[in-house]
Amino acid sequence: QVQLVESGGGLVQAGGSLRLSCVASGSITSAPRMGWYRQSPGKQREPVATSGASVDYMDSVKGRFTISRDNAKNTVYLQMNTLEPDDTAVYYCYADIITRDLARRPYWGRGTQVTVSS
Repeated sequence: QVQLVESGGGLVQAGGSLRLSCVASGSITSAPRMGWYRQSPGKQREPVATSGASVDYMDSVKGRFTISRDNAKNTVYLQMNTLEPDDTAVYYCYADIITRDLARRPYWGRGTQVTVSS
């Protein structure tokens, strides 16, 4: 019904930058909230940045990461600058979607790996 596809992950040295993209497609009327979560092995999945009625960042990425959206394309981006080894994780796109039948449900992408080397 709804699919989220991430791209832009990869390998980068500490201090480098990456930009993640996520495109939502399917029976979508609107996406009132979209954002990014990340998860490292042995750790819980945690919100990195979300955008909706408010824009929120986890403390450790403030000033380094920027979330943006193209609502017409149901796309969300995460610009990641000054990357640190602790940023290494699988990054998952999240979207709170209102579908064509006006139901509101959460959806997740499959994730994209970000690895920051020192």
